[in-house]
Amino acid sequence: MSQPADSSTPLPPGITTPPTGPGRAGRAALTTACAGLLVGLDTGLIAEALGFIGRDFNAGARMQEWIVSVLMVGALLGSLGAGVFSRRFGRRMALGTATLLIGVGALLCATAPMIGQILLGRFLIGAAIGICTFTAPLYISELTTGRMRGTMVTTFSMLQSAGILLGYLAGGIFSGGGHWRLMVGLPLVPAAILFVGCAFLPSSPSWLAARGRFEEARGVLRGLRGDVAAADRELAHIRTELTTDTGEGGFALLRTRSYFRRSVALGVGLQVMQQLTGINVVMYYAPKILEGAHFGTSAAAWATVMVGAVNAVVGVAAIFMVSRWGRRPLLVTSCVIMAVALGCAAVIEGLHLQGMGATVSLMAALLVFVAGFGMGAGPLVWTLCSEIQPIKGRDFGVGCSTLANWGMDWAVSNTFLSIVAAVGAGWTFAGFSVLNVVFVLFTLLLVPETRDVPLDEIEAHLESGRALRQIGR
Repeated sequence: MSQPADSSTPLPPGITTPPTGPGRAGRAALTTACAGLLVGLDTGLIAEALGFIGRDFNAGARMQEWIVSVLMVGALLGSLGAGVFSRRFGRRMALGTATLLIGVGALLCATAPMIGQILLGRFLIGAAIGICTFTAPLYISELTTGRMRGTMVTTFSMLQSAGILLGYLAGGIFSGGGHWRLMVGLPLVPAAILFVGCAFLPSSPSWLAARGRFEEARGVLRGLRGDVAAADRELAHIRTELTTDTGEGGFALLRTRSYFRRSVALGVGLQVMQQLTGINVVMYYAPKILEGAHFGTSAAAWATVMVGAVNAVVGVAAIFMVSRWGRRPLLVTSCVIMAVALGCAAVIEGLHLQGMGATVSLMAALLVFVAGFGMGAGPLVWTLCSEIQPIKGRDFGVGCSTLANWGMDWAVSNTFLSIVAAVGAGWTFAGFSVLNVVFVLFTLLLVPETRDVPLDEIEAHLESGRALRQIGR
């Protein structure tokens, strides 16, 4: 039976215990997950604003690719530095800094007199998003346990979907007057709210312990868990892991420990495969794809809202599915659905089918594709990457996988329009369909089932030399 956090084994003088119970962990994790809203919001907004920016600044297809993809360059660099920043100053400080950068970047974009300022603003937003996508899943995994861990990391992904929908809706509303400055300035509001919310978050117990602040970590854990014995056991495990292989971490651990090389490689592989599903091609360029299928500009904008709505609804459903179906079955199902949907889109585009039936069928294929991504590949990759890394190398391992995500995102988004111009939309969609089949094989061969498995147990299995797909249960 759980004990209140102040019922036994009192903390030393000067160390206070915050309000107790798993509810506090849930509230802190939910606040952190709201960073996903900011990540998704930009995707939806730039997709709708891109055409208007291109018109006002006379930007061609190649410059429009850079307007979209400079964010990924910033995100790549942001995720690269996020590990060092987060390790030194803490997860909470990293998250607060990211919200500040998003606000500054949005302001620069909204007031831009020239396209160079838009590129700078989007670069800053990208750096912030890189920090968020590194910090938020990691922070959530350190604040929560068991089913809550999977649910809350999935909530982070779901709120990305909600942010995309909000961006599409704002774009649909403002597109009638071409008010793209209002679109790109919108993130100022949620960024300011989350910046204030960061002040009320607890420090990560793992981060405190890594800094040698064990009694503070104990106090935070007791408040988060609401169970003295469970909190003390968790702290004892963290201390054991931190004192094992003293001096090894990051590159040193990568050089000397084969199990860490395997976990880092798996995380990188998952993020690369997620981007090669083709999701951000649809999310960033949906209005252009639909205009190419004979939707008018306004109709394409509102049809894109449907894409965002499906993404958001399935994201909510994924919160419940991830704890019931498990990681592997959901991920395989997700990739199969995406492969079939993109195969259908490839046939429609490749055969240049015309008429209302072809237009509706293409729209349906894109909606099914987005639904497939939202139910599995979207949330589960972030969840798995936060679960499979050992505590001593967690910052480094998650940093590597986040870096891979943004690097591949840049490669895909910076070349999509050029590839379509070279080989046609049909062959482009066919290529992404094949890559989803590859993702199915990747999952079956390498991805573990980690549902309800404690992080320390996953780590023990990894260190024991088990095959990657068996480090869960």
